Amino acid sequence: MSPVVLHWFLPTNGDSRADLSLGNAVGVSGSRVTESGVERAPDIGYIGQIARSAEQLGFQGALTPTSSWCEDAWVITAGLTQVTERFRFLVAFRPGLQSPTLAAQMAATYQRISGGRLLLNVVTGGDDAEQRRFGDHLDKRGRYARAAEFLHIVRELWSGEVVDYEGKYYNIQGAQLPATPKWPDIYLGGSSPEALEVAAEHAEVYLTWGEPPAQVAEKLDRVREAAGRAGRELRFGIRLHAITRDSSEEAWAEADRLLAGLDPAAIARAQEVQRASQSEGQRRMTALHGGRTDDLEISPNLWAGVGLVRGGAGTALVGSHQEVADRIEEYHALGIDEFILSGYPHLEEAYRVGEGVLPELRRRGLTGQPALDPAGAPVASSAA
Repeated sequence: MSPVVLHWFLPTNGDSRADLSLGNAVGVSGSRVTESGVERAPDIGYIGQIARSAEQLGFQGALTPTSSWCEDAWVITAGLTQVTERFRFLVAFRPGLQSPTLAAQMAATYQRISGGRLLLNVVTGGDDAEQRRFGDHLDKRGRYARAAEFLHIVRELWSGEVVDYEGKYYNIQGAQLPATPKWPDIYLGGSSPEALEVAAEHAEVYLTWGEPPAQVAEKLDRVREAAGRAGRELRFGIRLHAITRDSSEEAWAEADRLLAGLDPAAIARAQEVQRASQSEGQRRMTALHGGRTDDLEISPNLWAGVGLVRGGAGTALVGSHQEVADRIEEYHALGIDEFILSGYPHLEEAYRVGEGVLPELRRRGLTGQPALDPAGAPVASSAA
């Protein structure tokens, strides 16, 4: 079994100790933290502080989202490559908003200036209104079909050969990359049949949001079947928030504090937007809480409270460091190797996960890295 890999998240819509809707994938409020606001603006200094801290703590990379409410992921992470050393950047982007030839050129340049630290998260878009802000008027089925053509062309360009391609969405003639550095692995999520097929044929890593283990297992089986039909094998990742403390009681008290700070009007607005989404993944996330504000522990240590106001990933692992490690180990046993975690605020919570959960995973022998004693010397793994 492959080792557990932990990634973090860069909140390029701003950060907060209380507002779970910051970084909302569907832009409920239409606002973002600004330099004049009371919360933390997503300037290069603060986002860089998170990235550098996550790198030092042992996270291997970070996801940077895409939205009309976020800073551009390509630009901000290209800057961050210059203030980090090994840290990898999972850049979320939307195919169809630029040509595949240009995207391939950008990715190749990024790989050269970063030393091969680019990963790509393909987001087709699950909300028509959000897509129209970018001038994209294709429906959901069309967006996935276009993404398949896009990824096919990019991979062909990476061969170094001259590419001619004529499809429904692209007509490319005489395209070529002058030099092809390390291939940036493609990550793709989604719960619809279209999403699973595109991931099976074009991605290296299939991403799921944090559903209960039984639901995740069923979805991964469908992805494996689709990948088998395409003659491929995929790796798997999961996107979760985390509230981890020295004790379970402290962790749940923090979840209760965040829940108590939610405005009922904000919950109502968020639920209205979520219900209008065409995303099957969003529908599944919303169904986990159904808009209720009680009984939100939907599986041991899995809390659906974040999804009351935040679109996209709406569940959090809540518990002691050992309990959160237990849940990561449980998902890992299903075949998930990569965990993209986040917390509010992202700087402080990176330290809680990095100093609490990551050492526990090392102690169990799950990371492929030796556990260290307080003096920094390796200790024997307790894993059987």
